[in-house]
Amino acid sequence: MEIWQEKHTLPFGAVDRSDRLTAAAAFDYFQEAAINDAERLGVGRNAMLESGRVWVLSRLAVQMEKRPRWKEKITLRSWPKGWEKLFALRDYDIRDENGEVLVRGTSCWIVLDLEKRRPLRPQTVMEGLPKNEGVDALCGGTAALEERPDLSKKAERRAAYSDIDYNGHVNNTRYIQWIEDIVEPEFFENAETIRLNINYLGEVKYNEVIDLFASSLDSTESCDSTESLDSGFAFEGRRKDGGAAVFRAELFTRREGAS
Repeated sequence: MEIWQEKHTLPFGAVDRSDRLTAAAAFDYFQEAAINDAERLGVGRNAMLESGRVWVLSRLAVQMEKRPRWKEKITLRSWPKGWEKLFALRDYDIRDENGEVLVRGTSCWIVLDLEKRRPLRPQTVMEGLPKNEGVDALCGGTAALEERPDLSKKAERRAAYSDIDYNGHVNNTRYIQWIEDIVEPEFFENAETIRLNINYLGEVKYNEVIDLFASSLDSTESCDSTESLDSGFAFEGRRKDGGAAVFRAELFTRREGAS
C-alpha cells in the first residue's frame, strides 16, 4: 500500500463564515494531492505531455463528515486504485491530528490522447502504479448523474481569467464555487455534513457563458447509511441558449443538530 500524505494547517481562505472548510477548498486540496502524487509516481503533467497524453477529471464524489476549522492541523492523503473500464481511479481523505477521517473522496480520471482527442485505456498508465486494492476512502462510488427535466435557471457565469487553468479551460474546482454561489450561504454555513457528487461533461474556455440550473432534491442516505442527509439540490451547467451540459452535480447536507 502506497499513500501520498501532506501536512497542512487550514488557512483563512479555505473557510466560510462558519469558520469551517468549504466544499470548493476541499476540492482544491484533493486536486493538489492528485497532482503531487502523480509527479511522485512519474505520471505527472510533464511526463504525460511528453507521451502525448493528459489526465482529465471525469467524476468526483466528496463527503465532508466533519468540517475542519481555521488553523486546524490536518493530514491530506491520496492514492491510486487501479482502473475500471475507461476510468483510472483515485481516492482521498483528510484526517485530523488524531487520525480521525474528516473528509472522504473518490474520483474517476480519463487518460486522453491529445492528438486524437480520444480516451485511451487507463492500463497504458496505471499498470505500473500501486493498485491499493481494498483501500477505499468513500463508499457509493461516482455514478453517472442523469439529466433532470425539472431544473430551472438560477444564474449565468462567464468564464473569466481567474477561472482558467494551465490547460486553457475552467478548472474543475471553479465549478464547485459556481454551485456554492447560487445557493443561499446559510445552506452551507449550517451544514455539519456535506455530500457532493459531480460529473464533468465538457470543457469550458475563456469568455464562454454558462447557464446554471438547479432544482431541489429529497433526502438521501449518507455514504455509510448510518444517518440521513437532508434535502439538497441537483445542478447542471449548460452552454448558453440551450447548449449541451458541461457538468451535472448533486449536493446534500446534514444540518447541525439534525437527527
